Amino acid sequence: MGAEASIVDELQRLRAHIPQLTGSLVAGVDGLVVVEDTPGVEPEGVAALTAAALGVAVRLTDVTGRGELRELLVRGRDGYVATYAAGRSAVLTLLARDDVSVGRLHLEGRRAAIRIGELVDSAVVATKPRAKAQRTAPTPQPRTTTES
Repeated sequence: MGAEASIVDELQRLRAHIPQLTGSLVAGVDGLVVVEDTPGVEPEGVAALTAAALGVAVRLTDVTGRGELRELLVRGRDGYVATYAAGRSAVLTLLARDDVSVGRLHLEGRRAAIRIGELVDSAVVATKPRAKAQRTAPTPQPRTTTES
């Protein structure tokens, strides 16, 4: 099973464990959608805004000495947007209704982000072009001649 199919399975598992989820997506830190399940919401817009919010959040945790960003939680009148770091190159964003248990959202979101991060990071490593080993010509050795 490819990384993308495994990520879809993970998002479906999240939906089963958190019925109050209304959407989920995995995006690269560059704001490009990897996999999405966001009915009624434009995934490209959410991914781009997530990348922008992460940029601010990363800066905020840095300036305040809080260490590496782990997650970002935004609460609106009608629910939550929770974003979790997923490995080195992706984020998991979950959309949930206002009646969600935030503790459950964090528990399941963090677990899923770890698994998704492993999948995305291993896929990135597998698709990186391998650097060709550069062969260097052997350094010519000076000839020595012996005269008899």
